[in-house]
Amino acid sequence: MSAASENGSVAAIVVAAGRGIRVGGGVPKQYRRVAGQAVLTRTLAALASHADVATIQPVIAADAADFFRECLEDLDPSIRARIAEPVEGGATRQMSVRAGLEALAAGAAPEIVLVHDAARPFIRPDLIARAIKAGRDHGGAVPGVAVTDTVKRVEEIEPGIGRVTETPARDTLRAVQTPQSFAFGPLLDAHRAAAAQDLHAFTDDGALAEWARLPVVVFAGDIDNRKITQASDLIEADRAFSSDAAGATAMTQYVTRLGTGFDVHAFTEGDHVWLGGIRIPADRGVLAHSDGDVALHALTDALLGAIADGDIGTHFPPSDEKWRGASSDQFLAHACELVRARGGRIDHLDITVLAEAPRIGKHREDIRARIAAIAGVPLSAVSIKATTTEKLGFVGRAEGLAAQAAATVRLPDEEADA
Repeated sequence: MSAASENGSVAAIVVAAGRGIRVGGGVPKQYRRVAGQAVLTRTLAALASHADVATIQPVIAADAADFFRECLEDLDPSIRARIAEPVEGGATRQMSVRAGLEALAAGAAPEIVLVHDAARPFIRPDLIARAIKAGRDHGGAVPGVAVTDTVKRVEEIEPGIGRVTETPARDTLRAVQTPQSFAFGPLLDAHRAAAAQDLHAFTDDGALAEWARLPVVVFAGDIDNRKITQASDLIEADRAFSSDAAGATAMTQYVTRLGTGFDVHAFTEGDHVWLGGIRIPADRGVLAHSDGDVALHALTDALLGAIADGDIGTHFPPSDEKWRGASSDQFLAHACELVRARGGRIDHLDITVLAEAPRIGKHREDIRARIAAIAGVPLSAVSIKATTTEKLGFVGRAEGLAAQAAATVRLPDEEADA
């Protein structure tokens, strides 16, 4: 038992590195929202509902840091304190679990480790308690529920057609769930041994433990501990959490606010313009007190409008020399912090640039990425478009450029909470 612990503690690994796009929407299912919160947020909160779970180790995809940060924002600080820094998962579920195990081994290794799917947010404290006890009693344990449908073992004879080779007795079958519970050291050793033999395709830790000849028992699962797999599952989960049918913890009620902003700057001598935090070469610059980034200025005003907190001039007056030539990312970052200080969340940022020149097409993705980084939101929450005014007005005469923006945020409903 190379990493065994005698401290009796329990840790949980939450496997959230999958792409999970079968549910649609272009966002992994663990980050899709049900009744106002991400599936992963609800899963983390559910695991933390059991006092014996001392540490929760998330495993996420390399490009999911922004999504994960948003999940944490919806959690109570007491829960966040028990959640370790996420580690990057691997190409298979097995590799992701091992990454979580190695992260735990680098610190104070627990006695018992639970391995749980991010897309199972309905887990209840009594199931967690059964998992911990079964892991302690037997060294390896997985929750299972009785199979109600007749199951056939088949041999494929042509695409979509299989010849029945066996009909196992239903009373010997169980549909396996998570959290699966193991003595920490033996499970880590089993993962390391499988990796050393270049075996990476075990679909659950129970199967890997069986391969390593570790004892594994099945304890009573929970029929309501279902996994979100299809789009219809998201719809059902939204209904369940909205009505509190699954016993979810009561959450703050939010109202959605939409703010808009507009900014314009005239052209002057220069060789570049700033748009969306990106320096774009141009045959002219803009006349401005700061760096003249119309996109970030409009977006800042949109956010301030959504929380009814003045405008950019209120917070950064042009009469103050402190802001002469200032980088506009400071303005946007400040507005985002004001939203979060109110307990709010930024859902979407949308900008339209009006200009004959410069063209922003080849800079579009860089601008989106920069705005997402400044605002601390996923790339998918940022949209930027560009248009001309068909030669009409000051934009059409190429005398300047402008931007309009909209920001959608959610704020705690003060009336509902009163």
